[in-house]
Amino acid sequence: MKTSQAFFMAFSSLVSNKLRAFLTMLGMIIGVGAVIAMISLMDGMIGYTMGSFSDMGADTISVSLMGKGSKVLTDEQMYEFVDAHGEDFSALSPSSSLQTAVRYGEQTMKSETVSGVSESYAGIQGLTVDSGRFLAYADMLSRSKVCVIGTYVCKELFDGADPVGKRIRIGADSYTVIGLLQEKGDSTKYSMDDCIYAPYTLIGRASGSAQPTGYTLKMTDAENSTKAQQELEDFLYNFYHDKECYMVTNMASLLDIMDDMIGVMKKILVGIAGISLLVAGIGIMNIMLVSVSERTREIGIRKSLGAKQKDIMKQFVIEAAVLSTIGGGIGVAIGGIATTALGNVIGMSCSPSAKAVAVAFGVSAGIGLLFGYMPAKRAARLNPIDALRSE
Repeated sequence: MKTSQAFFMAFSSLVSNKLRAFLTMLGMIIGVGAVIAMISLMDGMIGYTMGSFSDMGADTISVSLMGKGSKVLTDEQMYEFVDAHGEDFSALSPSSSLQTAVRYGEQTMKSETVSGVSESYAGIQGLTVDSGRFLAYADMLSRSKVCVIGTYVCKELFDGADPVGKRIRIGADSYTVIGLLQEKGDSTKYSMDDCIYAPYTLIGRASGSAQPTGYTLKMTDAENSTKAQQELEDFLYNFYHDKECYMVTNMASLLDIMDDMIGVMKKILVGIAGISLLVAGIGIMNIMLVSVSERTREIGIRKSLGAKQKDIMKQFVIEAAVLSTIGGGIGVAIGGIATTALGNVIGMSCSPSAKAVAVAFGVSAGIGLLFGYMPAKRAARLNPIDALRSE
């Protein structure tokens, strides 16, 4: 029997039992759609998460000083360390913070974090000024009461108008806004646009700390982050002799950890969705066994007319493959639609992953062949005389 004849007979069988065929395919449709949606959404989430962490500086190392012990690490000492390790570090920004009210006219932000940073911070974190300028070295030396704000702060205090040159009150002092940053988030509370930057030499004193409470260092090469982190930790330990006095955070290491965690979650979700494909395969095997039982007499007639075992096997294996492939194709379409729709609901730009489509469709077709083999083999082994006696 030609393969084309086997396909024709398979389609004819499915058409003659539309409802049964659809119910059998339903498990495959749901399984394939779930696999595609889950993998695609996880890929979108991975991209979004990694992008967010990268925006925070994948090539940066942050140092938080706990304020313990009697020894005080000065900014001059940290600058000397960076200069001595120029092959690993390219920039440094001391940091301080102040939690206070910020006001402009009648508008007030009751509890806003003002970050004290150096002129290098914009380059370290990839900040771009939309209007005005960023902080300068002269601002650090003179402790100028100037600041740069994000778009969220601009929206809250100035209703989106250009704030450059305006004076705002930070706590009890008056600061001149010298720059407005480009939007990096969505201009909402706690986003990357919810920020105010001022000279660290000024904010440190306002917060009651003579020295910075932290440092942000930019690495020359993120690939050597482990070596750079070790050198920094060795320097800090040799200075404090107590690991409780500081905390070092390597953004590259955090990215690796996050990637591993999301990868595990992805495998778990795919495994759960894969169970539905397995159940769908069992459903196909069950319905094919029923089909063999119903068509025993037909098999006997075909064998008595000269059909070989391989012809009977081909017929039923192809029928099972057609059933799973059609279900897989519909599942691919539904999975693609579901991915886009769910992405819009959770506010992420997600599209069906080509890898997910290939894997899900390939597995669905493979399951059809695998679970269709046993019923096909049973049909092929039927004795023609016994099959003809069947009612």
